[in-house]
Parts: sequence; C-alpha cells; structure tokens
Amino acid sequence: MLKKIKKALLSLAASGLLLTGISTWQAAPVAAATANYQQQDLNLDVKAAIAVDADSGQILYAKNATTPRQIASMTKLVTVYLTLQAIKQGKLSWTSTSKPTAAIAKISQNTEYSNVPLTSSRAYTIKDLYRATLIESANGAAMTLAQAVSGDQVTFVKKMRKLLTSWGIKDAKIYNACGLANGNLGSAAYPGVGKDVENEMSATDMAIVCQKLLKDFPEVLQTTSITSATFSSGSTQSQMTNWNWMLKGLSSYYSDLPVDGLKTGTTDKAGACFAGTVKKNGHRIITVVLGAKHANSQDPSRFVQTAKLMHYVYQNYTAVTLKKGFSISGANTVKVPEGKETSSKVVLDKTVTIWAKQGSKLQTSLSKTTVSAPVKKGSKVASYKFSATSGKLPSLSGKTVTAPAVATQDNQEANFFVRLWRSIFGSK
Repeated sequence: MLKKIKKALLSLAASGLLLTGISTWQAAPVAAATANYQQQDLNLDVKAAIAVDADSGQILYAKNATTPRQIASMTKLVTVYLTLQAIKQGKLSWTSTSKPTAAIAKISQNTEYSNVPLTSSRAYTIKDLYRATLIESANGAAMTLAQAVSGDQVTFVKKMRKLLTSWGIKDAKIYNACGLANGNLGSAAYPGVGKDVENEMSATDMAIVCQKLLKDFPEVLQTTSITSATFSSGSTQSQMTNWNWMLKGLSSYYSDLPVDGLKTGTTDKAGACFAGTVKKNGHRIITVVLGAKHANSQDPSRFVQTAKLMHYVYQNYTAVTLKKGFSISGANTVKVPEGKETSSKVVLDKTVTIWAKQGSKLQTSLSKTTVSAPVKKGSKVASYKFSATSGKLPSLSGKTVTAPAVATQDNQEANFFVRLWRSIFGSK
C-alpha cells in the first residue's frame, strides 16, 4: 500500500499538481501542441458540441449540448450496442446469420446512401454486418442487425428507446436503426410518423451513448479503427472505407491525435456530425459535434472542428489520475464518535481522473466528516467531492465529479461505558 501511495504522490508531483483536502491544488501549464486554442477563441463552427472524459463523464466543453438535433448515422452506435449485448447474452453469435427482407435489400442497393449491397436471397453473418455497419456505415447492414436482434424493425426501435431511457436519456426521438429519414426507408419506414422525421438526440445524450459503449464493450474500438476492408456478398466484393477520416492513413489524420473511433453521421437536416474518441497521454476523451458544414461529400469540416475541440481539451487542461487506494491529505479521516477508535482512515475506492483548467484552483472534501459505528473495512463511508474556483466540475450524470471513500480498517462500536464516558467528559 505504501508503495502505491508513494507512486501516486510522485505522479502528482510530476504533473505539477498538489492535492489536499479542503486546500487548493492548481493546474500546471501544458506544453503547446500544433495550435493554442484558448476558450475565448474556441468558436466552433457547429450547431452543438461536447467534450467529456470517457471514464468519469466530466464535461470539459459544451455548446448547445442539451438541445436535441438530428444525429443521422451516429444512430448506429445504439444498434451496435444492442448487437454486442445480444452476443454477450448468448442470444446471437458472431457466426449467426440474418437474411435481409426485400425492403432492406432494396435500401442497401441504393447508391445515394452509404451501403454495402445485400440481397434477400442470402444470409449474412453478424460479424460481417457489424463490420459493415461501423466501417462503411452501411444502412442496410444496420437494419439487418436490428432484424437479427429483435425480429423486426419496430420491435428493435422499441428496444432502442428502452435502452436509452434506462441510461437517463429522456428526450431522444428514435424511429429506425440506421439514421436515415423515415421517408427514405420505403416499406420499412416506421409506421404512423411523417416521412421527414429523423432520429434526434442532444450532444450530451450522444456522449452518454459513446461512454456506455466504450465502458461495456471496449472491443468496439478494434473495428472502429479499421480504415478499410472488403465486404463479400456471394461473388460480389465491395470495398469499404471508413468515413472517419481522422484515422491514421486517411485525409483528416492529425499525428498528435491518435483517434480510433467512433462514428460519423450525415443527412441534409443533420449536416455533418461526428462522435469521436481519442486517447492521448493516457487519458481518453469523447467528443461530439452536431451540424457541422457539409458543402459536399469531400467537405472535412466536422473533422476540422473535432480536431479543434480535441486540441483545446489537451492543451488547456491537465488530467490527473488518482489511483484506487490513494489517501488524500486533509481528507483522509472521518470522525467515529461511538467507535472504539474515534476516527477512521479513508481512501479512494476507485481510480478517478480529474481534469483541471490551467491556472484554476481545485479542492476536494468529504461529503461526510462524521459517521456512525460500526465501520467495516472496505465499506463506503462518504464520497470525495471535487470542485474548482473556476466553477463546478459537471459530468454527464448531471452531478459534479465524485468518487467513493472507503474505510481502511474495521472500527467496532465502543462499549456502553466508554460511550457514556465520552458523552459526559468528551472523547479525550
């Protein structure tokens, strides 16, 4: 334990930060990379955007982030989540097959949309459909996955809605598994709604989807990072190229931003959208931009704006990771008036990353400073609360960033006479 604490302290010292209970700790400057985007200069040319820490959900930047907007093919991240969930639950396997309906096959052969051509006379493996959905953003493939999971499109949409509601997403509007406008789906359109309706979520909601996907199924990055692949449909071979041009080897790659996911989306209403993720200096963030410019199919605007946002985060914040078991000076004990010992030591119960703006001062405190006996080793007795002089540290949960504090040792209740003595003469 002492070695772990010493290592954590050395890490903090190296980062230029000092963490103490109640007292402040200040973010050190970060070396500039390709450009310096100060917050007042970060005028993103998008309708909405957000940047968050992938683990804690701490919000690092937000613009119109709670307003629902069309999300286009970013919808497919929900479809992929439910597919991976079905595989994990044993309801599907990678070698399971699904045969598209005639309506889905027709959509898949429309070259106006992103697709791999499917035929209703052939069954395709879940693995092939999954790869086509993420790499080529194939609409017919996504709808065939939905059919494999739920049997039909409407049932799958209900499943999507239920999943989002369980994540606290209340204002999403979901009508299909792929993100096209309802009227583009022909006989597979969602019944009872207009042809112009499209799936909608806010940037915040989309960030939650990305966070859940990365947390529960981190292996998705093995596919979202593929730049190109071949899709086989009988004797027909289709070349797939990832629409995420920020991947290494593609046109909007930035050498200092090793982006490895996640999903683009484009319709006339939505504009150009992108839910991206990058891990740099050991810390992963998620960014979402909605409604970037889309002058033509070669317009890189959404990636330019995403890079601007990612650079801003890494250049204007210092990320500090506090390891599980770390003892925070000044916030490492709670009073236990009725315990055999009148105080108990506490430490962090999970690893947490806190992002601090350069020049800002942050502090940490315990949600409780006095607890009841008995206290059991390893039990949660309070929460560490993190705050900043520059404002709150909001997260996707709607609450400020916190981490559980647990007791390091058992502390049984003192006997009656000891407690009586303390009540009369004090704990000393």
